[in-house]
Amino acid sequence: MNGELLPDDDARVSVFDHGLVDGDGVFETVKVAGGVPFAMTRHLERLRRSALGLGLPEPDLDRIRDGALAVIAASGGPPLARLRITVTAGRAPLGSERGNSPATAIVAMAEQPFPAPAVDVVTVPWPRNERGALAGLKTTSYGENVRALAYAAERGGSEAIFGNTAGRLCEGTGTNVFVVIGGRLLTPPLSAGCLAGVTRALVIEWADAEEEDLPLGALASAEEAFLSGTTRDVQPIRSVDGTALPAAPGPVTRKAAEIFAMRSAESPDP
Repeated sequence: MNGELLPDDDARVSVFDHGLVDGDGVFETVKVAGGVPFAMTRHLERLRRSALGLGLPEPDLDRIRDGALAVIAASGGPPLARLRITVTAGRAPLGSERGNSPATAIVAMAEQPFPAPAVDVVTVPWPRNERGALAGLKTTSYGENVRALAYAAERGGSEAIFGNTAGRLCEGTGTNVFVVIGGRLLTPPLSAGCLAGVTRALVIEWADAEEEDLPLGALASAEEAFLSGTTRDVQPIRSVDGTALPAAPGPVTRKAAEIFAMRSAESPDP
């Protein structure tokens, strides 16, 4: 926290921290496999973009990287872990206005279970606002995602899928969505309101996926589909709203997963 390495039980945030009071902060999650972080540079660059987009001062990425590596070194090297980097606006009055204190910067890490071989998803009735002030930013204002994930879990799903206000396919709570239609691998464009996922960008680059504006119903009618995300890599979608897709994984998904595994093993910081 703020440059000091602490046991997790000793880490404390002020009750006046604006990240706690108003959700005024940004974060990144980095996969750490066998003590090696994946795509750290891309995640730090997105942290910078999110901070500037939220109107926060530009974070010191070099200090945050050093802190992240210190936490990883002190962790004991679990097989798979989630490294969380959070930057908030720091102490502020009890309201939406910001104070003048320095930012709070936190790096924390915890062991992560390996992802399931396939996932059931549920579409939720609340749209993402593709024109909102936070569209495309990875902020700590995640209440909407918490509610959506609980809605999905109540209906047998382990990820929730959002459309946007125009009824187009958008994203999951912490994932991007890819579908196969007519043999083409497609994913919604950033203009749909989805987060510019690090894994998403690499799948587009490595697996020749295309961006295309899609109706929300395209997911349920797809030949195959998968989620991409930091802690999932490429994860096949088995069913949508209780209806099974034709294949999980299908041939396109299987190829994308194989390519991603090979390329990410070749370069831990692509």
